[in-house]
Amino acid sequence: MNIPGPGGVPVTVKDLRRTFGSGPENRITAVDGVHLDIGAGESVALTGPSGSGKSTLLHLVGAVERADEGVIRVGEDEITALGRRELARYRGRVGFVFQRFHLLPALTALDNVLAPLLPRRRADTPFDRVERATGLLAAVGLAGREKALPSQLSGGQQQRVAIARALIAGPRLLLADEPTGNLDSATGTRVMDLIERLAAEHGCTLLIATHEEAVAGRCSRVLTLRDGQLVADVRTGRAEPAATSHPGTDPDKGR
Repeated sequence: MNIPGPGGVPVTVKDLRRTFGSGPENRITAVDGVHLDIGAGESVALTGPSGSGKSTLLHLVGAVERADEGVIRVGEDEITALGRRELARYRGRVGFVFQRFHLLPALTALDNVLAPLLPRRRADTPFDRVERATGLLAAVGLAGREKALPSQLSGGQQQRVAIARALIAGPRLLLADEPTGNLDSATGTRVMDLIERLAAEHGCTLLIATHEEAVAGRCSRVLTLRDGQLVADVRTGRAEPAATSHPGTDPDKGR
């Protein structure tokens, strides 16, 4: 299945700062004056030890958290200047893949994929949405598992539902926070194959926070953070993957 995307967006970060806690003894600076430019369609890994600020930076770009200072521009949106309603609309245009999946346990795989579309007014019909969600589940190898609850799926299958959910609204920016952190190495490799392929098919800009060198090495660029600061920016020489069409087979069926 090959679902054409609208193309990725550039991301620009200027002098970004985010602190937590109050008082000089309790204050922690998670992101400290970061400057960053990411081109449209790039795949970029954020690396660094625990507490380096990589997940916080990812959440700031996704507007999950608000910056204390600085500017974040995603495409034409300066998200650090947006109000509450505009931020909600912006979040709806960003795809998120989280380490802990965050699937709703009472909803089927299909309904979990559809969940991001429910709060918003849309021009498409319910049939169109279901057809798109079903197609995405097939694209991640879960054809026939639309009615399965999260508890009936393996960890790798749950993460692939989360990937389909992240793509349902046709995002131009895909953010992944430790997407393989709760998976064994073989399943993690398959999940990264899917993220890489589907991001290419949808034309997304891809930003991944990871501890794993193998995951980072799949990106065209690796950024290293330490103590909230960007300390290295390395281009790996890896070309962005070409979009291809794959049948909806389940690579870890029975896991």
